[in-house]
Amino acid sequence: MENKWFNARRLGTTAALTAVVLSGAIVVKAVLAIKDALKITTDVFEVEKKQSPYIYIQTGPWFPWLRSRSHDHWTLLKLAQDQDHNVRLMGVRALADHHHWDDAELIEIAQACDNRTLIGLARSQSADLRLFLPPPTLMQAYSEDNMEDSFRHLLSALPVTDIDKCTSFFTSSALQEGKGGHVEERGGLWCFGGNGLAFTQSLSAAPEEKVELFCLQALASHSTFQSHCEEIVKLGGLQLLQHVATSRPDSCKIQSLVARIIGNLAVWEHLHSDIIRAGWVTLLAHWLRSHDLSLSVHAARGLANIDRDFGRQKYTDNVYLYHPQFRLSEPVCADIVFVHGLLGGAFKTWRQQDPFVEEEDISSNATSSDSDGYSYCWPMDWLAKDFPHIRILAVDYDTHLSEWAPKCPFESEKRSIPVRSADMLNKLVAAGVGRRPVIWVGHSMGGLLIKQILLSAANSQDSNLRRLARNTLGIVFYSVPHKGAALAAYSTQAKYLINPSVEVQELSQDSEFLKTLQAQFKSYMCARGIPCLSFGETEKMDLGMNLKAVIVPEESSDPGFGLYFSLPVNHLNVCKPKNKDSVLYTQTLTFIKQCIPQNRVQNILQAGLAKEDNIFPDDM
Repeated sequence: MENKWFNARRLGTTAALTAVVLSGAIVVKAVLAIKDALKITTDVFEVEKKQSPYIYIQTGPWFPWLRSRSHDHWTLLKLAQDQDHNVRLMGVRALADHHHWDDAELIEIAQACDNRTLIGLARSQSADLRLFLPPPTLMQAYSEDNMEDSFRHLLSALPVTDIDKCTSFFTSSALQEGKGGHVEERGGLWCFGGNGLAFTQSLSAAPEEKVELFCLQALASHSTFQSHCEEIVKLGGLQLLQHVATSRPDSCKIQSLVARIIGNLAVWEHLHSDIIRAGWVTLLAHWLRSHDLSLSVHAARGLANIDRDFGRQKYTDNVYLYHPQFRLSEPVCADIVFVHGLLGGAFKTWRQQDPFVEEEDISSNATSSDSDGYSYCWPMDWLAKDFPHIRILAVDYDTHLSEWAPKCPFESEKRSIPVRSADMLNKLVAAGVGRRPVIWVGHSMGGLLIKQILLSAANSQDSNLRRLARNTLGIVFYSVPHKGAALAAYSTQAKYLINPSVEVQELSQDSEFLKTLQAQFKSYMCARGIPCLSFGETEKMDLGMNLKAVIVPEESSDPGFGLYFSLPVNHLNVCKPKNKDSVLYTQTLTFIKQCIPQNRVQNILQAGLAKEDNIFPDDM
């Protein structure tokens, strides 16, 4: 009986275990079946793409564009910080074009901006200035007295070796200027004239602004040396310059000189983070939009040097960007380079003609254009609108009629045409001139410099220099003294009285240098077939002392090749058109149109540009 019960119990247990195993197997099989049913394979989509009539849009190039249409500031900021270069440019433009955000949203953008985006916004014409945070508070509180001491400390700490005599002169003058100049205690290089600079020591009670100008001139000279730029930043020069600029809000002269120094520092890329961190992007962005011509052009140069996401060019000292001062959406197709003449300047030579205003009456605080439409720089106001996709540059340099007048008594050795032209050539190549078609425009002595630049470039062993000569498509001369100028003859007659400068002596009508230069250049132009447009003057100019003369007579201003126009104007006004309808401007405009291919593809092929040269709109 017990055996039967035991067998029945064992049989029941076995049956139960069997049922459990079977049910578990059924569950596992069901789970696996469900898993297989839910399994996704991309092969289905590939098959569907081949068989179905639907169109599948690739989101690569379209998706960023769709995002740039967003009104959300975070979306656009993320777009501006994208890893793709073209997407970044699109995002910066989108940020700059939106003006419906409130102060809180703009501050959020400003606080979240990286350096690259910040620079892009500063160089975007439509950007809201509220996007730029105020410069950081200076750690040191400056007063008039300790600011002068700070300048002296900075100048005294800069290197004294491997610098030119003019930098030494400017530094020595600055250290002796003001209330507490004791340069004789320093000795050595800074008092190379001993106590002989009595004229600066006699100004011991000079106004603070004049002292600052002396110091800024010295710093500007030092900032042309890379090692000195590094020391200026290391010694707190960025903060000192910021204080000077903000404490003189009504002095465009001081602010322009400060902006010039910042532009020189910005040539060196490893200093960019220091410049940005010191708050200079905010100041430069405001100055770029200033109505003062000099200040806006200096600011444009500084920002262009910092903006490495948009170009590789370097605008060194005295090379200025007239146009485009802001980022363009399309690449530029050519360059026009303006070179002024004797006693001229990048901020006064190229203004509109005004018969009621003499040269010496023009304010240094000239604006680019006023409410009456008068242009203080017609290449910026007129030519840039007629040729929006052409880069316009200007070269600046100091000239003097007499050796009694120069800012530095040791600079005569640097003022000859061969030395000046060599310096300009290197600076222009650093700015990218020669990488695309080039048109040259020169007034008076500026035309002689252009001739020497092209001959030197054409005969150079450097392929970059030869390319500049090869890509020259045209030249415009305004009263260039190819065979000398009358002014030099008068100066030679009175040489014991006025002590004519190096520049004036080189313009002598019997100069062998000018004869050789003209013969070589005429041969070069005829061999290359380069178009040339020349203008000459016929009106006499008042030279003082009851002397009047045509400065550059027609037989000297006519180069003997190309087109030549003789106009009833004097030497100063021959490069200053009365208006956009004047013969001077219309002929120049027509000439440039004929020289530069308007078809961009044709332009690229003609200049021999590489594909990668088209990446940057202002540095093609």
